[in-house]
Amino acid sequence: MTVGRLVRAAVAVLVIAPAASLATAAEAKWVQLFNGKDLTGWKVKIRGHDLGDNFGNTFRVEDGVIKVRYDHYKEFREAFGHLFYEKPFSYYRLRVEYRFVGEQIKGGPGWAFRNSGIMIHGQTPESMNKDQSFPASIEVQLLGGSGQGKRSTGNLCTPGTHVVYQGKLYTPHVLNSMSDTYHGDRWVTCEVEVRGSSVKHIIEGKTVLEYTDPQLDPNDGDAKRLLAAGQDKVLRFGTISLQSESHPCEFRKIEIMELPE
Repeated sequence: MTVGRLVRAAVAVLVIAPAASLATAAEAKWVQLFNGKDLTGWKVKIRGHDLGDNFGNTFRVEDGVIKVRYDHYKEFREAFGHLFYEKPFSYYRLRVEYRFVGEQIKGGPGWAFRNSGIMIHGQTPESMNKDQSFPASIEVQLLGGSGQGKRSTGNLCTPGTHVVYQGKLYTPHVLNSMSDTYHGDRWVTCEVEVRGSSVKHIIEGKTVLEYTDPQLDPNDGDAKRLLAAGQDKVLRFGTISLQSESHPCEFRKIEIMELPE
């Protein structure tokens, strides 16, 4: 093959490869993780209870909505719960509509008022201890307003983890977003764009927080167990779960679009 033909062949590869990648991205479609009828495909883990024990019917489906309720509890007693989707993900865009309703249950911590979350890059529920409060994960914190003042949503919480924010390792437990405040019982749309070790939080179509390199905290007890079992320190994939933290809330339209790596 002549030099000219080699050059033309190389150019063809450079042109065709991006086009193929774009076609793959264009073919990505939203897939429903919640069927609107029951909790098929999801696993319940509540602190102090075995995996699969949906204590107090905490997570239930009514009127096509996943409802988090505490009407069968006497008081909360730190029974933090998580509803895990059965499959882990790595490159994806997740979209969830949520809202807070009613009153917080007796015994719920003050910080958990109108507070829930979407956990991503999490450990499996099978690897959690029975009395573990939260999976080692990255939490997209969901907060509702109190009726006055500012209270951002789409924040970051880091149970057993750290992230890199603005080029530096960020070790505090909470990092607030730049979102608006959403008072009352209105539905709010939260999206999370995850590309392996790069994450964006998006509220009502607006990017409110970005960070990279979510990683296990080697000083955290739960993270230590995972590291000792051979898990990589930097988190590039993991489980997705929804929280129960003592304030009634609801989730609907839980859908995911897997993205090309």
